[in-house]
Amino acid sequence: MISFIGAGPGDPELITLKGRRLIDSADVIIYAGSLVNPAVLDGAKGTAEVHNSAYMNLDEVIDMMSAAESKGLKVARVHTGDPSIYGAIREQIDRLKDLGIEYEVIPGVSSFLATAAALNAEYTLPDVSQTVILTRMEGRTPMPPKEKLRDLASHNATMIIFLSIGFMDEMVKELTEGGYRPDTPAAVVYKASWPEQKILRGTLKDIAEKVRDAGIDRTALTVVGDFLGDDYSLSKLYDKNFTTGYRKGME
Repeated sequence: MISFIGAGPGDPELITLKGRRLIDSADVIIYAGSLVNPAVLDGAKGTAEVHNSAYMNLDEVIDMMSAAESKGLKVARVHTGDPSIYGAIREQIDRLKDLGIEYEVIPGVSSFLATAAALNAEYTLPDVSQTVILTRMEGRTPMPPKEKLRDLASHNATMIIFLSIGFMDEMVKELTEGGYRPDTPAAVVYKASWPEQKILRGTLKDIAEKVRDAGIDRTALTVVGDFLGDDYSLSKLYDKNFTTGYRKGME
């Protein structure tokens, strides 16, 4: 069995109990070393083989999984955050299917959730935004039609931008030309939940300059939207005048 495991955003305590158990009992661990905090592996068996997939290509990863599976060994394929978001697991899963190898996926805490926690923020505020867009700048991986940043910006929704901190000036240009106001609140969180976490707050007018001044060029998320502001409506969920399936409102 191959277990794809979301290791969480960095803090080794932000991994599920199931993910922790599978890593600690694995015979072979293949982890995304460019992003996964090595401390997540601290509980691994002393006899476990540990391999950093940052130095491996897809064929090498699959060959290692297949060889381990043929020996009846447990394999933990450890990805950062949650493996369903920019995790490149589909191509691995399809190869395993072709080989007849069983697998499972264990969800994890995504860095965009750790970013909200670091900011003490709620992405979905009533009358501000009820939609969260997870996206990235176009780079070596092209964006599909209608998914370019300026197209998505027209919604003025809460936006979380992955893998794009090195393109801040272009990002701001795309966002503002797409529809966000230049004074829209923005923040950058570097290594959310790690000991070296840094938080930068500003607006689309000045966030790129703040990022340059801080020397941040990787491993950071950019979040944009009025959810970072101070104006919002109270929820109906706890409104004393609002009837729910569990309580009757006062009116």
